[in-house]
Amino acid sequence: MAELRPSGAPGPAAPPAPGPAAPPAFASLFPPGLHAIYGECRRLYPDQPNPLQVTAIVKYWLGGPDPLDYVSMYRNVGSPSANIPEHWHYISFGLSDLYGDNRVHEFTGTDGPSGFGFELTFRLKRETGESAPPTWPAELMQGLARYVFQSENTFCSGDHVSWHSPLDNSESRIQHMLLTEDPQLQPVQTPFGVVTFLQIVGVCTEELHSAQQWNGQGILELLRTVPIAGGPWLITDMRRGETIFEIDPHLQERVDKGIETDGSNLSGVSAKCAWDDLSRPPEDDEDSRSICIGTQPRRLSGKDTEQIRETLRRGLEINSKPVLPPINPQRQNGLTHDRTPSRKDSLESESSTAIIPHELIRTRQLESVHLKFNQESGALIPLCLRGRLLHGRHFTYKSITGDMAITFVSTGVEGAFATEEHPYAAHGPWLQILLTEEFVEKMLEDLEDLTSPEEFKLPKEYSWPEKKLKVSILPDVVFDSPLH
Repeated sequence: MAELRPSGAPGPAAPPAPGPAAPPAFASLFPPGLHAIYGECRRLYPDQPNPLQVTAIVKYWLGGPDPLDYVSMYRNVGSPSANIPEHWHYISFGLSDLYGDNRVHEFTGTDGPSGFGFELTFRLKRETGESAPPTWPAELMQGLARYVFQSENTFCSGDHVSWHSPLDNSESRIQHMLLTEDPQLQPVQTPFGVVTFLQIVGVCTEELHSAQQWNGQGILELLRTVPIAGGPWLITDMRRGETIFEIDPHLQERVDKGIETDGSNLSGVSAKCAWDDLSRPPEDDEDSRSICIGTQPRRLSGKDTEQIRETLRRGLEINSKPVLPPINPQRQNGLTHDRTPSRKDSLESESSTAIIPHELIRTRQLESVHLKFNQESGALIPLCLRGRLLHGRHFTYKSITGDMAITFVSTGVEGAFATEEHPYAAHGPWLQILLTEEFVEKMLEDLEDLTSPEEFKLPKEYSWPEKKLKVSILPDVVFDSPLH
């Protein structure tokens, strides 16, 4: 629950961030992390020292439901000469470390990211006659923040969010999101680390699918070239009724060429999925079916979870040979990391942090497996095969309803525990499946109807007996049951 009020933020002449000698009341009202972000806002909006603000009544660290303490809302005049319309600019406070006292985020030093390392922003086109900013974007940002806090997955520029509903709960075609760097807000060095600003960009379903099949950055660049679809600052217009491909049909040709040339840089998704080991009877204590059947499923260890996240980050690295992070215990630069580094950090480094399991888990080779996906996840299998594996890459499904994961790998990926000799291998509840190019082509032929999922009824089953592989597309309710 939140309330709308003026922020009461310090104006341009406000005193510096509170230090040891600061009055206790001031230190309480304006903790250093908050004050540092306010400083960047004041630089951009010196004439709006006290913007309207949506405030969490009960703070997250006091048991409230909203992770963001505040969302400030500014009026931006845009730049008519540059085709940038007037709009509302929303800025979050809470994904970064505002307080530095471990009440929300663990303080890890000033050199790394503050909290999750970023705050969210959103630019919404101002409607004619609109005197105050709509508040629904604040709840949208809270929803994204809840995902980050609950999953501990961070966002980076080029990421996409499948929302499947108009962002403002209207009849709008803008039902999904891409993320990019905010065009005006600069990274901030706070006493608790660095904060960057990631802007939410509303997109249509067709634009989301193109971002999945190709890459988010490519679609963002196309959106920048179409003023009505975002323009240079990627301003969301909830009244936009046409996709960029309907506005300019030539843009589809650019996407198709990009997919053919580059493949997809979508390395994985959170999904409703599960897998069964058909090689063993279900009563076997070592059966991997315990990950999705029974009341006490086997869980991924913390380090296995980090390794899967690292797998996703590796897949985003451009122009590098696909490599899965190692399972064998290693140390890099003499350090181990308890917390997964941000995806942006891994993109900027030459090598990602080695993953060190809490325990050595025996890798098992499986003879026969059964993969299960809901309709939305299943529709991404052709993308996984054509856009990733045929380009020598890998793709991971991480379950959102159970503690397990499925990674498809091609023969060109290094570091996989699945091999051509043993193409199905499990490390605890993490399954890897190695597919040869010949088998990928065969699967693409057989799975062609997945590109038009509305044309078939669930459940749907595909089987390759000679490969001892079965894939089922099942209703959502199957994965929502306690047995999964």
